[in-house]
Amino acid sequence: MSKSKALKSKVTLRRNFFQDIYHNQAEQFDRLVAREDRQGNLFGALNDIRPLHGLKVVEFGAGTGRITRLLSVLVDQVYAFDIEESMLRQAAGAMRASGMTNWRLALGDNGRMPVASGCADLVIEGWSFAHVIGWYPNDWRARTDAMLSEMERVLKPGGAAILIETMGTGRRQPLAPSASLRMLYDYWQEEHGFAFRWIRTDYQFASLEEADELMRFFFGDEMADDCLDGESLIVPECTGIWWKRFA
Repeated sequence: MSKSKALKSKVTLRRNFFQDIYHNQAEQFDRLVAREDRQGNLFGALNDIRPLHGLKVVEFGAGTGRITRLLSVLVDQVYAFDIEESMLRQAAGAMRASGMTNWRLALGDNGRMPVASGCADLVIEGWSFAHVIGWYPNDWRARTDAMLSEMERVLKPGGAAILIETMGTGRRQPLAPSASLRMLYDYWQEEHGFAFRWIRTDYQFASLEEADELMRFFFGDEMADDCLDGESLIVPECTGIWWKRFA
């Protein structure tokens, strides 16, 4: 097999792996992300970057609504979109259970949000935009530019954009998990002018059995073997936050 065919096959397998999870295993995925950020650092970091009270927010790639739930506590309204209907069904159940009513969920592609221009004070994505580097290695820059341009279109003048992505599972200090992700993160900062900070968002599982199950489900056996010691319920995690205010 040629190098180009091998790379294409690897990209296809990676994309299919995640798309299967998002399409068919939303409940299991939600169990995993519910265990992350045991100290609640993400909410405080977001509120520091852009005070959330009273904002109108558009969320890109909302998944099962983890960030949607956080935001709904303070914002005026959050419109959350994802390309996978199964993820949105899981999110809707969680949002209804939360008792909050200031949210709307709908299908939407990251490159083309079904909302009016200039409608949001804040646009945000979490663990969604970075897939572009693994799924579309040949044109990730163009796709990234399109998603960030769509964020700018949706924002009111003076609004802010926030990007949230991993800086290392099983790590106590931040480091992009791959050279390709490091390239993407550098592109956000160097070409698009995003500022950066990082926080710890460690996982805390209910049992050793749950830790083993959920880590292997999403991260695979190799990473699970590296991260799990058979004694601790906590797996370190570093998360990066990039933000930019638009004039």
